[in-house]
Amino acid sequence: MKNLSLILNAVLIVAVAFLYYNQFSSSSASEEVNSQTSNYDGDYSVVYINSDSVLVKYDYFKEIQGELQGQSQKLENEYKNRAEGLQREVNDFQRTVNSLTIGQAKALEEDLLKKQQNLQVYQQNLSQQLLKEEAKLNKQLYDKITTYLRKYSMENNIDLVVKFNQGSDVLYANDGMDVTNAVIEGLNAEYNTESQSDTGAVQDSTATE
Repeated sequence: MKNLSLILNAVLIVAVAFLYYNQFSSSSASEEVNSQTSNYDGDYSVVYINSDSVLVKYDYFKEIQGELQGQSQKLENEYKNRAEGLQREVNDFQRTVNSLTIGQAKALEEDLLKKQQNLQVYQQNLSQQLLKEEAKLNKQLYDKITTYLRKYSMENNIDLVVKFNQGSDVLYANDGMDVTNAVIEGLNAEYNTESQSDTGAVQDSTATE
């Protein structure tokens, strides 16, 4: 149970941001290479965003965190219930083993060992299930941000958007190139519009029924 808890906590705390940063960094690097090898003769319009700030202030990212935390708690509770059930069986076996025949004791011991092995497999399956859910949500997050950045760039005649924060390859950038707040406002405006549309659709469906 402790192992699963550690795995789930690590997934929640680290993996969401790490996967997104990794994907986004790869995307930015690819865009930089493409820009260097193009035949474009004019000046480039380059801006940057602070990805840490985007994630902290993006409402959709908060929703994803909530979903992962809820899923993690659910899976951990399921594992905890099974582990506690097995522990009760072990305690019962230890309490009554002296009243059993050798054959009965051996059979029960083998059964408990098999259940312990099954519990370990179940633990691994739960971890994989959470990792798959996390990967799916991270893909949705990445798609939403990059889709909005493409639209924002087209509307504002921007050729390149880079990530500028601690750990990025950009060591200095003029503050005038920072579009972080504008991007956050745009992302949240789209998210709120989508959320209201989804809420309205659900209410209409309920009213129709």
